[in-house]
Amino acid sequence: MGGSAARAAPAATSATSAPPGAPVARPFYATPFERKPDAQVLTALGRKLFFDRALSASGAMSCASCHDPAHAYGPPNALPVQAGGSSGAVPGLRAVPSLMYRQTTPQFSEHFFDNDGDDSLDQGPTGGFAWDGRAASAHEQAEAPLLSPFEMGNSDRAVVVQRLKTSPNAAAMREAFGPHLFDDAGVAWNGLVLALEVFQQSPKDFYPFTSRYDAVLRGKAVLTPAEARGLALFEDKAKGNCASCHPSAIKRGAFPVFTDMGHIAIGVPRNPAIPANRDPAYHDLGTCGPLRTDLKDHPENCGLFKTPSLRNVATRQVFFHNGGMTSLEQVVRFYAQRDSNPERFYPRDAKGHVRKYDDLPAKYQANINDEPPFGARRGGKPSLTEAEIKDIVAFLKTLDDAPAAAARPR
Repeated sequence: MGGSAARAAPAATSATSAPPGAPVARPFYATPFERKPDAQVLTALGRKLFFDRALSASGAMSCASCHDPAHAYGPPNALPVQAGGSSGAVPGLRAVPSLMYRQTTPQFSEHFFDNDGDDSLDQGPTGGFAWDGRAASAHEQAEAPLLSPFEMGNSDRAVVVQRLKTSPNAAAMREAFGPHLFDDAGVAWNGLVLALEVFQQSPKDFYPFTSRYDAVLRGKAVLTPAEARGLALFEDKAKGNCASCHPSAIKRGAFPVFTDMGHIAIGVPRNPAIPANRDPAYHDLGTCGPLRTDLKDHPENCGLFKTPSLRNVATRQVFFHNGGMTSLEQVVRFYAQRDSNPERFYPRDAKGHVRKYDDLPAKYQANINDEPPFGARRGGKPSLTEAEIKDIVAFLKTLDDAPAAAARPR
C-alpha cells in the first residue's frame, strides 16, 4: 500500500518498545512460524487480506479500497485524496499512488549512485516507498496503512491482530502459519504483513509488463506515427526531456519501469480541494515533512516528491502528489508552460500578480527544478506545442498494461 497519507509505522524489523499485551516486533524472516508457507500460499493469502475490510477500524476499508486492481492498484475515483480512519471520513493529505512496478525500489538515500560505475554522479535523494520515501522496504510499506490515522485507522498492532483473529480470514491464517498462530500476537502480526508484502510482489499482479509498449520492445508491435513522435519528444533532452526522470529504454536487460526513483521539486500548484490546504499556514513539503520527520532539518529536501512510475498512467484520474490535475494533457502542458505561461496554472494575488509556486514557501523555491522542459522565459515560446503535447500523451497511453484477469480472491 504505502498510500498517500500513511503514517510511517515502525517496521517489523526494528526493535521497538511496546505496551503490555501488544505484539512484540520480531524480524519477519526470523519469526518461528509453526508452518512455513511457500510463496504461492503467501500470495493467495495476501490477496485475501488485501481485500479484507475487517482489518480496518471502521470495518469499511480494505487495502483495495484505495488501491483498486481495476485501476492499476491506484484510486478508483477522481478525488484528490481518499478518506479513511476510524470513522471512515478522515481525509488524507496526498493522492493515492499506484502500487505497481515498485519491485526494484531501493532504500531511500539522500545521495544515490547508480551510474554504471561512475561514482562521481550523485543522483541525489532517491528511493524509498510512498511520495516522500519514508518507508524503507516493501515490508514497511505493506504494514504502514494498517496503522495510519488516514487509512485503516488502527491504534496499534495488537488491535489489528485482534481484528484479524475474528475476521473471515483467520482460518486461512492458521492454515498457512499454524493452528497456534494467534497465541503470540507478534507472530500473528508478522504473518499478516509478510503475506501482504509477498502478494504485493506478485509479478502477474504488480509488474506484468503487458503494455503495448512492452510488445514494441519485444518486437511484436509497432507504434503509430503519433505515438512514435511522442516517444521521440519524450526522450528529446531539449524538448520533453521526460526520460531524464522516467527512463524509457531497456537497461541491463530489464524493461523500463519509467521512474528513476528520484525525488524532485517541480512546483505543482496548490490544490484547494485538499481539506488540509484550507489552512494557509499548512504546506506539504514532501521529503522533509510533515509525514516524514527525519529530514525536517534538511531544507534542501523541502518540496521534493518521489518520481512515480508512468506505467498505467493513463488509467489515473488525478495526477501529482496533491491530485491537482485531472488529465494527461493538463499535466504535460504544465511541464511545457509552467515558466512561459505561469498564469495558466497559478492563482493571482490581490494586486493581480501571479503567485508562482504557491504551494511552496519562498525559502525553499530554490529547490525547484528548471531543466528542460522547464526554464523558458516568461512570455516566451513553450518547450512543446499543442500538437507535440498530444503526441506525448498518445505515447503515454501505450504504457497501460493489458486488462488483467480477475484480481479478487476466489
